[in-house]
Amino acid sequence: MNICFLMYHGSMYSGGQGIYLYYLTRELMRLGHEVHVIAGPPYPIMDEGVQVHRLESFSWFRFVEARREFLDRPNPLQFFYPLNLFEFASTRAGIFSLMFTFSLRAVAKFQELHRRHPFDIVHDNQGLGIGLLLIKSCGVPMVATIHHPLSIDVRNAVAQATGPIEKARRLIYYPIFMQEFVARRLDRIITVSEASARMVELAFAVPRQQMDVIYNGIDTDVFRPLRVAKQPNDIIYVSNSEDRNKGALYLLQALRYLRDSTDYRLTFVDRPRQQLKLAPRLLRRYGLSTRVRFTGRVTTPQLVRHYCRAQMSVCPSLYEGFGLPAAEAMACGLPVVTTTGGALPEVVEDGVTGILVPPADARALAEAMDNLMRDAPLRQRMGQAGRQRILEKFNWRKAALQTEAVYQRVCEPSLSAASAPLAAS
Repeated sequence: MNICFLMYHGSMYSGGQGIYLYYLTRELMRLGHEVHVIAGPPYPIMDEGVQVHRLESFSWFRFVEARREFLDRPNPLQFFYPLNLFEFASTRAGIFSLMFTFSLRAVAKFQELHRRHPFDIVHDNQGLGIGLLLIKSCGVPMVATIHHPLSIDVRNAVAQATGPIEKARRLIYYPIFMQEFVARRLDRIITVSEASARMVELAFAVPRQQMDVIYNGIDTDVFRPLRVAKQPNDIIYVSNSEDRNKGALYLLQALRYLRDSTDYRLTFVDRPRQQLKLAPRLLRRYGLSTRVRFTGRVTTPQLVRHYCRAQMSVCPSLYEGFGLPAAEAMACGLPVVTTTGGALPEVVEDGVTGILVPPADARALAEAMDNLMRDAPLRQRMGQAGRQRILEKFNWRKAALQTEAVYQRVCEPSLSAASAPLAAS
């Protein structure tokens, strides 16, 4: 099959959606498919053989991240094209319009590629921009992966906002209604967990029979236990702490409770400290600055070494559509303290591979970390069980085969009508 993926920002280092894109396209290519990716910045570095087609961005975020590259354009009049001007102005005003603008730009690129070498299927990765319906009108079947509905992000961001102005900004940030409108008009929806499927059904009114659950995988050849010295009482947190959904607030509150009873250190794998707002402010407020080390952006081999040096991983998210950091830590042989938010109980087996606590409960989080820190045999048993669970259940090859089956059913309506939704295994 000739497959076209759409990804409004495609880098592996910009979040789980980028990791999903990299590994799924790699495995589909190894199954013999031709794979193209139309992507916006930060641009993906894909496996050899996956063809990437870059689209420009005129967002305020892009200006901040790469000012010289943003301004260095052969035609300055591009800044005043209506779509480009709208993207810059809206993102500067705090509205996340990237999914909308990317999808409209993708229409022209898709049509150009489709004329040369027709696609059999289009696979959107979380964007759900209105332009997808224009692409679908070309007669090519279309599926989309929804990792989780953005309404969850809005709810958690508003709940943690410190005042009415910030609440208003959070409310207008995400294009929830556009995504719901588009999702209900696609041929098939893929979600990465049962929890995500339930939320998509609730938030977007997509019938469950229109969805297939296909778990993410973990590259266990990369994420594996290494023979490196453990750092005493070292806890690792891997996430975007500025995303209020990731629970950094409650982790740092939990560390405040542990401050006088446990000699711990936290390794904070996120952007460089000077680019963060929430965590540094809370560390100063709670008097924890000497207990936390910020790594900044790290390569995948460096991340694996950080995992393997730690005693445990903490994932305090309020909700996860899957929970890649928890699964990566388990693959490296680490026990995990996490929450019951979203799909995390589908990844982490409570009492076997880690400890689950209620979301947004800093005291419960502190107690679980303290108990695990004091019990070395339990950490070892959970770490070994976690590695085994990842090997048995979460595999990118399996995910690609299940995705391929979805494509075949969508492209052959007579077979699709007679089939039941795929079940995650």
